[in-house]
Amino acid sequence: MGARIDGSRIDAVLAAAVGSGEVPHIAAIVADRDGVLYEGGAGVRVAGESDDPVTTATQFRIMSMTKMVATTVALQQVERGELDLSAPVADYLPEFADLQVLTGFDGDTPQYRAPASQATVHQLVTHTTGLGYWFWNADLVRWEAATGTPNVVPGTMAAFRAPLTADPGTSFVYGINTDWLGRVVETVAGTTLDRVVAEGVTGPLGMADTMFLLDEERKKDLVTVHVPGEGGGWTSAGEILNQSPEWFAGGHGLYSTPRDYVRFQRALLRGGELDGVRILREDTVDAAFSSQLGDIPFPEEIATADPATTDSFVTGPGWTWGHGLLINTVDVPGGRRAGTGAWAGLFNTHFFVDRTTGICASVYTNSLPFIARDGAWKTYVDVEQAVYASL
Repeated sequence: MGARIDGSRIDAVLAAAVGSGEVPHIAAIVADRDGVLYEGGAGVRVAGESDDPVTTATQFRIMSMTKMVATTVALQQVERGELDLSAPVADYLPEFADLQVLTGFDGDTPQYRAPASQATVHQLVTHTTGLGYWFWNADLVRWEAATGTPNVVPGTMAAFRAPLTADPGTSFVYGINTDWLGRVVETVAGTTLDRVVAEGVTGPLGMADTMFLLDEERKKDLVTVHVPGEGGGWTSAGEILNQSPEWFAGGHGLYSTPRDYVRFQRALLRGGELDGVRILREDTVDAAFSSQLGDIPFPEEIATADPATTDSFVTGPGWTWGHGLLINTVDVPGGRRAGTGAWAGLFNTHFFVDRTTGICASVYTNSLPFIARDGAWKTYVDVEQAVYASL
């Protein structure tokens, strides 16, 4: 891989996306094993309220891109012999044994049954415990309304009362698994997740701008979450995440910058090492980038969705789940190679690590909606295609 790429295609995509109103602002970064190949941005930090441009040093809420960081510190505990992936979750957090499977409703009263087996820590890592997310499960939305229980975004411990939606080990259900995993990590470490992440990932990799709660100085460089304005364009919805949470969310809690997070991506690209610092063994990274679902199929409605005709966000055949990552099982024409690991955040941040081609990239905006035919999802696809066309 050369030390530089032609960034003009990517620049054009970013500028067009902001100019057309598909996104309020956007930043992108591309790197290989040796360093950053491209970085750029377009738009301003707060639409209609600020003039400061978005760059790769701007702070974003990375939401579910947090999951791979939290998974990494769990895998570090596995490497040290402190955490057993095959053990029941309840061995570390006894309250997990109280969770039941939601089977339906009698009027407004939720109905439950006991799970057929105990969920394991490995099933937390692979989203196969049966725990779901409200935004993909109408029954969980109804359950929250019926019980008055909040989802995980408000940051209260009550969110951990949410039931299973399937028996452990029977299906891939994307949900609050990594939030529970973060609490397992805390139990093993005897300290809070923010400290574990700082000691295991962000500190060693020099990611000084990645954290669960920003200080006042960094907040000055933070974008706000944007939503479509009533009269068109974009309007700021301000801060959505709780700034005094009762727990640190391994599933969605981190803030970061493109320049910071790409150091984590490069460490994965290099088999767990960056600048002489190793955060994971190479065989651990290899396993993370391999299917961990066994006989459990990846959901067809996600794996075969087409953003041209649906509102889903994962396109094309050939996907599975590893440790904290969506994994390509086939080459994408003109794009990622089989074995690429990737994921995204609810406020439209996206990243991938293509270990075959030897590049990684990420695209950042903070806007809603997440799943849409146009807007941020289309822009991300356009940027990824421009990256590969520019190599």
